[in-house]
Amino acid sequence: MEALKTIANVSGYPGLYRILKPGRSGVIVETIDAKKTKTMMGPQARVSVLNDISMYVDRPDAAQADQSVPLGEVFMAVASTFGDSLPVTSKADGSELANFMGQVLPDYDRERVRDTDIRKLISWYGILREFAPEVFTVTEPAAPTADEAEAAPEAAASTDESPAASEAPVAAAPAEEKATE
Repeated sequence: MEALKTIANVSGYPGLYRILKPGRSGVIVETIDAKKTKTMMGPQARVSVLNDISMYVDRPDAAQADQSVPLGEVFMAVASTFGDSLPVTSKADGSELANFMGQVLPDYDRERVRDTDIRKLISWYGILREFAPEVFTVTEPAAPTADEAEAAPEAAASTDESPAASEAPVAAAPAEEKATE
């Protein structure tokens, strides 16, 4: 879900934004919709990158009290469960939202995940499905080629022969001289 690193939500503004250029005086963002409007968000704007957002889960076997699942994994669970069309809208009532979330993430924390959070999830999913479908493509790391696989052990063997020779000697720090009168 590398694409979620460049997509953000701005508190107080509707929709999602693509981060174009961060700077000292704020960040330049572009709306993720048909208009593609560019805007400068000042340093006071609360910009939340989707990659940093997660949803609480309630797992009794977990050692940590605050367990959460990254939003990217939740989006992939929604995509694998429902595909393009969702059975609920962001305007559904609380019980429908809870049923939807229970199908997507059965162990979500029903006390800490609010209806508004599920509404945002549904709204953001629709926006991303329509205007940023690349978010839902899974890219696997490239496997090393045969030449790279053969070169890696040779490089490791050459560095293991003499590790002390490759280290530069550390020079002693010059002693401070006291001024005499």
